[in-house]
Amino acid sequence: MIFVGDDWAESHHDVYVMDGTGKRLAARRLPEGLSGIRQLHELLAEHAEEPEQVVIGIETDRGLWVGALTAVGYQVYAVNPLAVARYRDRHHVSGAKSDASDAKLLADLVRTDRHNHRPIAGDSAEAEAIKVLARAHQSLIWARNRHTNALRNALLEYYPAALTAFEDLAHGDALGVLGRAPTPELGAHLDLAAIQSALKRGGRKRNIAARARQIRAALRSEQLAAPATVAAAFAATTRAAVAIITELNRQIAELETSLGEHFETHPDADIYRSLPGLGVVLGARVLGEFGDDPNRYTDAKSRRNYAGTSPLTIASGRKRAVLARHVRNRRLYDAIDQWAFTALTKSPGARAFYDQRRATGDLHHQALRALGNRLVGILHGCLRHRTLYDEHTAWAHRSSVAA
Repeated sequence: MIFVGDDWAESHHDVYVMDGTGKRLAARRLPEGLSGIRQLHELLAEHAEEPEQVVIGIETDRGLWVGALTAVGYQVYAVNPLAVARYRDRHHVSGAKSDASDAKLLADLVRTDRHNHRPIAGDSAEAEAIKVLARAHQSLIWARNRHTNALRNALLEYYPAALTAFEDLAHGDALGVLGRAPTPELGAHLDLAAIQSALKRGGRKRNIAARARQIRAALRSEQLAAPATVAAAFAATTRAAVAIITELNRQIAELETSLGEHFETHPDADIYRSLPGLGVVLGARVLGEFGDDPNRYTDAKSRRNYAGTSPLTIASGRKRAVLARHVRNRRLYDAIDQWAFTALTKSPGARAFYDQRRATGDLHHQALRALGNRLVGILHGCLRHRTLYDEHTAWAHRSSVAA
């Protein structure tokens, strides 16, 4: 067996190779890309006869380089950078750090401590595609929220009537009207026909006349006014924000369509969709972040730990505390939080579990996190046994215990 540390950067990789005793066999800086991976294969072939004899530690689990390593058959361990930093402190109390030393550190880590880490999951290309689409979709939603909040702050400065008229500034109603009337003066002079035209352009199909009357009343209400020059300047920023949010809405819708198509064709889609609260988008996010390697999670606890929903116990001497995990996959945790909230209205068992937690003194988010933790365990069981969700099977034992 040989052990390799790969400290990667955007343009190069520092590689350190050692044997089972920790003796240095080679150290080299390789370029990123096809040339670099070819040189790495040639280097490792000098010291190992089979790919299975090569154990590699690297601080990422994705990318073309990592894909090339796993495709050959090397044992690749993606080590969390936080774990590497803690391991570094064991060897360099001075705080010294360099790319070359980090490569040696990673090689030493997988040589002595790889039993405490897991190899890169063997997720399918379909699951990876769902993950890429789900993350892009969620990132665009986060971007839209940022632009919407900025638009709201601007309207507070010069156009409070618009905030009275529109609760959701990313909705087609708000975008259609603000695109046509970005100043209070223009808004106050819009007649019903113009507002109705703006609503249709924004995508509204029903109750157009009634909604137009509500908007006209709000835009013509008496409000404090900013100087005309300031209002004109803000109007330019509002037009830009409206254009950006409109385009974001369009791209989000297109990505959601593509995400749904990929998710529905995945072999595990029916299982995910059978669980209460998981639709196409949330189901795709959860599947993408968990992956579909059946051997990645040894039990439900390991899946919960990865999700960040399981409690973290800190015990030392007479002190003992049970806390929420803050080092976690943020995207997966957010998806599970939404999943748990949605399940409250879809599953009587989930609702009863949540109410029981609240009755014992949990706050809303604490009870929701506990419910999410329970749902992750149910998902793990469904995937392991290849069965669809069943309300009675999932919650019957808790009902009997409560009784």
